[in-house]
Amino acid sequence: MSVVGIDFGYQTCFIAVARQGGIETVANDYSDRNTPACVLYGEKSRMMGMSAKGAIMSNIKNTIWGWKKLIGRPFNDPQVQKEKNFLPYQVVEGPCGQVGIKVQYLSEETTFTAEQVTATMFTKLKETASIGLKAKIVDCVISIPCYCTDTERRAMLDAAQMAGLNVLRLMNDTTAVALAYGIYKQDLPAVEEKPRNVIFVDMGHADLQLSACSFNKGKLKVLASTADPNLGGRDFDGVIVEHFAEEFKQRFKVDAKAKPRAMVRLFAECEKLKKLMSANSTEVPIDIECFMEDKDVSGRLDRTRFEEMAAPLLARIEQQMNAILDFANLKPADIYSVEVVGGSSRLPAFKNLVKTVFGLEANTTLNADEAVARGCALQCAILSPTFRVRDFSIQDAQPYPITLSWQGGIDEDSNDMEVFSRFHQIPFSKMLTFYRREPFTLHAKYNLRDIPYTVDTLGSFLIDKIAPSATGDSSKIKVKVRVNIHGIFTISNASLVEKIENEEEESMEVDQPAEKENEKKEDNKMEENKKNEENNEEEAEKKEDEESKEAKKKVKVKMIDLPIICQVPELSKEDLNLMIEKEAQMIMQDKLEKEKSDARNAVEEYVYEMRDKLGAQLQKFVLPQDRDSFMALLEATENWLYEDGEDCNKQVYLDKLAEMKKLGQPIVARFNEWTDRPKAFEELGKALQQYRKALDSYANGEDKYAHIEQAEVDKVIKCVGEKSKWWEVNLNACSKLQPHENAPVTPSLIRTQRESMISTCTPIMNKPKPKPKEEPPKEEKKEENLNDYFMLAEKEKTEEKKTENEAEVKAEEKGDPNMDLD
Repeated sequence: MSVVGIDFGYQTCFIAVARQGGIETVANDYSDRNTPACVLYGEKSRMMGMSAKGAIMSNIKNTIWGWKKLIGRPFNDPQVQKEKNFLPYQVVEGPCGQVGIKVQYLSEETTFTAEQVTATMFTKLKETASIGLKAKIVDCVISIPCYCTDTERRAMLDAAQMAGLNVLRLMNDTTAVALAYGIYKQDLPAVEEKPRNVIFVDMGHADLQLSACSFNKGKLKVLASTADPNLGGRDFDGVIVEHFAEEFKQRFKVDAKAKPRAMVRLFAECEKLKKLMSANSTEVPIDIECFMEDKDVSGRLDRTRFEEMAAPLLARIEQQMNAILDFANLKPADIYSVEVVGGSSRLPAFKNLVKTVFGLEANTTLNADEAVARGCALQCAILSPTFRVRDFSIQDAQPYPITLSWQGGIDEDSNDMEVFSRFHQIPFSKMLTFYRREPFTLHAKYNLRDIPYTVDTLGSFLIDKIAPSATGDSSKIKVKVRVNIHGIFTISNASLVEKIENEEEESMEVDQPAEKENEKKEDNKMEENKKNEENNEEEAEKKEDEESKEAKKKVKVKMIDLPIICQVPELSKEDLNLMIEKEAQMIMQDKLEKEKSDARNAVEEYVYEMRDKLGAQLQKFVLPQDRDSFMALLEATENWLYEDGEDCNKQVYLDKLAEMKKLGQPIVARFNEWTDRPKAFEELGKALQQYRKALDSYANGEDKYAHIEQAEVDKVIKCVGEKSKWWEVNLNACSKLQPHENAPVTPSLIRTQRESMISTCTPIMNKPKPKPKEEPPKEEKKEENLNDYFMLAEKEKTEEKKTENEAEVKAEEKGDPNMDLD
């Protein structure tokens, strides 16, 4: 089972895997550790990652990037309307008010939801991980911004399910960083015995996230989190873009804002300029060729001027840094370290703010780009039953307070209550008690002032099948509410508590864990009563019947599960299954198109390769007239490829390749055989020579072969003679061949003859000598002489073995075939 963590970012994605040696980042098909979050919907297939990013400028309307903030939001959301200003493709309203992205796919106008685009990207990441790890990927942990609401988290899970991923946990970005830091710091000496408070700041491309965490003996506790979803690296890029867009308009009379392609280029160049200014305090130039209307534009900007323009953004960052201290009830003196990650955390002005607010230098203990993915991989390893990791408990926090409201009820002071406060521990469950005569609905919601979202509803939960008790009173209802490991609110269970008087004495059964203690006490009480009855049986004989009835009359508590009808902002099972099927169809289309493209490329590659070789190394291995015919076929195939064969089925390309190989393969085979045949003949000749030497040694009566019977040697003589004749005949025949003629034997056949001879002759000529028989010691020998006998026998064996070793060394030096011939 692979243990994978995915950092799904605004611009790029990272995949990390936990192995026995530690955490590794998986490289993609371009050998890069980061994969651009980019999807291109083309006329024949989809492209994802690096290949899609390279096509942005050539197919800007169908290349999707920067859609992360559209996931799980309605089209009329202010955040969506703001994001549209950054995106050059069409963002439209879907049939149910959701966000739709309109593209041309398979030559048809198609609208995909943001979740479907996310699923496409997950499919690419899943494929990358599977190839890199050479294993099937199913279970994973995916990162998500800590400010995401219940709806956005459900949408992310739906997207992952479309791609065939089983998400063990949606993990907050800053919590993932804290986990990676905590595991890393466990290998270092502890500075203090008391818990260490660490501030984590993730300055990404699209948002700023901060968390205050406490570490204590293998435990991570998130004290508080805060975020600004509209404050990131791209906002600093936007400041530079606005500056140069206005400057280019005045100096070069071009309006970059009028052309989406020009704005994309300007954003890319301004991002590079920002990075250069972070490393240089002097002025840095910007030059863009053929920017608009065939005009080249240029400009200059230094760090000081840039920080002046970005002052409002820096003020907002400082505000968020002060807010995390207030939320966590910490002072700068309480903080052990401030760890910064994220691609935009390299800004000098940002690091200066860290020092100003927290009184500590910004530390970069972890890789600024890969820390989130590594933390997710660690969490996946902890959750995996097949992976052993050092014990490390994680206590995350709920970012927003959750209120539960309802209608009706008896003797209730209010009809709403806050069930989970802000920064409440998650995952966590609570048991609530209601008294009802009929079904009722619970409404879960946020406070709109606390969330960056326009809809406050988390969902409605109808507790059904409720009826009055047998006495006509309200029934007791137990409701279990929970914020699960993904940070999603749900009502996981609802039960009706029913009390029943039984005529038979039995142990009380309670389903809920909260009633176990009462059950145990009741059982003990029943056992005591039973013993008392047995001890007093003789004394209370007259009242036996009455006491029996009274003892048997016990109360049983029965828990009846109630159905819960949920209305939450997520895809229905039917819609989800349709999208899963749609994603599977697109995956198959991508696969078929890739196979077709590979087949076409194979035909094109074969044409170029054979045309070059026919004029060089293969020229003398084909007759001139055959070479001319083959060259004509190659030229005709090339012309066909760029005309009628531009877009054909896979089988058509395979047939074209087979047609060319029918003429080309014999030529290539003759060349390969011509090159390899002399070596094969040489190997067979050496083997024949070794066996002849061994036979000569036998004929001369050498002691080494004296134990081999003549009949066995005759088999070797016959075999060597046959192979020698075969070798001479075919060697002479092949020496008279022309390069363009087919040889009577192939190198593989020659080697087969050699192996056949070795398998026949080597077991005979390497037959070991029989061991000499040892005479048993005489019984009349004295016991004290037995030791001398065994010592003498051991000495004789040692000398005999030494003689055999010397003989083997001499035979090996002479190349005697008695030595393990191959």
